[in-house]
Amino acid sequence: MKTNPRLKEKYKKEALPQLQKEFGITNSLAAPRITKIVVNMGVGFALKDKESMAQAKNDLAIVTGQLPSVRQARVSVASFSIREGMPVGLKTTLRGNRMYDFLDKIISIVLPRLRDFRGMSYKSFDKSGNYSFGIHEHIVFPEIDLAKSGAKGMEITIVTNTNDLDKSKKLLELMGMPFEKGENIR
Repeated sequence: MKTNPRLKEKYKKEALPQLQKEFGITNSLAAPRITKIVVNMGVGFALKDKESMAQAKNDLAIVTGQLPSVRQARVSVASFSIREGMPVGLKTTLRGNRMYDFLDKIISIVLPRLRDFRGMSYKSFDKSGNYSFGIHEHIVFPEIDLAKSGAKGMEITIVTNTNDLDKSKKLLELMGMPFEKGENIR
């Protein structure tokens, strides 16, 4: 028996009706929603140690629930000892139930575990209504064993279907994203 993720149910029952009412949207398919979450991890450190690349790939797969793809360098950079085609990053694109499960984990478990966390900044929205933020140490995820892997950073981008910053902001607020108090989007 499959159940819907908790955050997906919250969107359908609480956020969607409120978004439709606030922005005067009659068709529920036209309402703002999250379409995907992209998780990136740079693995430049893996150039010298192949084991750390395998560990980083495993860690990202455990955290997201999906096997990441290896991203190669597009250009050579001599000062970083990187040649075109060398593996420099890992990327995972989450959609559907995995996306909602991952976002729920971020909001309810990971962000509260960050040291000196005072809320997410409104300044991280781009012109397209997408929200990006970074986590300096991926060891804040409960699935990661600190003894086996060192701290690695990751970037998370929440992609929405709207180009309106106000709608994107309201959507993430209703989903439970803890934004800084007293800060404004503009």
